[in-house]
Amino acid sequence: MNKTRKLTALAAATAALAMLLAGCGSGNGNGNGSNGASSAAEPPAGIDASYTGDLPMPKITERYDNHQSRDNVKDGGTLTLSAIEIGPNWNYMSSDGNTSYMSEFWSWYQPSLLMTDQVSGSPIKVTYKTPYYPWQEVFGALVNPKAADPKTFTRGWVKNPHNEWAAGPYKVDSFSDSQVTFVPNEKWWGNKPKLDKIVYKQMADTASLNAFQNGEIDAVDASTKDDIKAIRSVKDAQLRIGYSTKTRVLEYNGKSKPLDDLQVRKAITQAFDVNTYNNVQFQGLNWKADQPGSELLLPFQKGYENNLPSEAKYNVDNAKKTLEADGYKMGKDGYYAKGGKTLEISFTFFGDDATQQALANAYQAMMKKAGIKVKVVNVAESKFSDTVTSGNYQVLPMAWQAPSAMTFVVSAPQLYTSDGPSNFSYVGNKTIDELVKKAGNLSDYDEQTKAVNAAEKEAFKLYGTIPVSNPASYLGAKKGLANYGPSGFAGSLPQDIGWQK
Repeated sequence: MNKTRKLTALAAATAALAMLLAGCGSGNGNGNGSNGASSAAEPPAGIDASYTGDLPMPKITERYDNHQSRDNVKDGGTLTLSAIEIGPNWNYMSSDGNTSYMSEFWSWYQPSLLMTDQVSGSPIKVTYKTPYYPWQEVFGALVNPKAADPKTFTRGWVKNPHNEWAAGPYKVDSFSDSQVTFVPNEKWWGNKPKLDKIVYKQMADTASLNAFQNGEIDAVDASTKDDIKAIRSVKDAQLRIGYSTKTRVLEYNGKSKPLDDLQVRKAITQAFDVNTYNNVQFQGLNWKADQPGSELLLPFQKGYENNLPSEAKYNVDNAKKTLEADGYKMGKDGYYAKGGKTLEISFTFFGDDATQQALANAYQAMMKKAGIKVKVVNVAESKFSDTVTSGNYQVLPMAWQAPSAMTFVVSAPQLYTSDGPSNFSYVGNKTIDELVKKAGNLSDYDEQTKAVNAAEKEAFKLYGTIPVSNPASYLGAKKGLANYGPSGFAGSLPQDIGWQK
């Protein structure tokens, strides 16, 4: 599952930028578990396809993107990649466009202060009405002032990337629903981009693996043992494994019946066997992913806490007790009912990936043990954003990807306030609204983490969402692709990505 999700002032859009909605099928994740199957060290460029041993365990502090200086990257060449979606909303700062894919598109052609080593000319002074931290997050992504017009912001980016506003190292040369091409921006003032062209082709996860095997694209994400097997079958390919910054979650739509009942949401949480679910997810990957206790902070970050209620633990008997205390009675068919209506929910997953189907089936079986009927709904991957933003789901597996180590401060109100732009559970209260906003008024890191942990503890009591795992990041890449792959919060400048000399 991939995707993510106003603006009165541009600074307000920071909340929407905090967490990127990413797809469950892709491998850009973050692991908090241990491999244990191999003590081999992974080279910085990843392991070659010819390597036959167990998959190595990456180090949290290392990057595996074949990091090279600009002097060691060729001038020229094309990089061809895949994307599940291309648009239709090109506004990365909006709830519709704030996806991990659009984030990547914007990194090529829209302005970012991450690209700036030195700024000349008159200094700019910004005065805040009230204290706001971390203030640096507000200036990470910039947009043309004309984008502040409400009409332009909400609808003006649909099928329109606004190439006239391009201020990055590349610009959009052509685009459609099926392909977008970037070429060097002649107005770019920084280091000359290394590539002549970047091409994204729209395709599903399974199609992208075939395309990588056929040499049609130069890199591909992986998330299953079959994906990795396919990558390792490609001559001169490399498998790059790393810790990334993703948290897989389940979202419960609190606007839909019967999930508008907190006790039902609590019961399905108690009936959820997260260990079995993760074993299905990571089968054959030599990766043990324990359930994290936060969607804001990653387990390796300072200040991380397990914020889940003790009652959220997997326990089928407790799930049944919760339902019975809520007035449900077990029927002869093995399912609970109330008021003559069987307790039934839906579980939505995307695409034709076999692992995602297996996860849906596993979830259905878990709920059946607790007397809860589940209808499995399969939707095309290209419909992910539409499904999420329309609220057309009940139980939805998805993932959050943190762009920076300080994302937790701005993502807390994004995810947990009652009207948060990415509160896809649609549940909240005034207490949480007040708590999540405290961190932005604090300058001390320890106080910030203390504040968001307190807020998240209250949010989890509403059982609107549950963290599931921090997956590893697996990337298949053609040998020689430089400055592209798992690198945690480090990242690479887009103008430095290219082909190694």
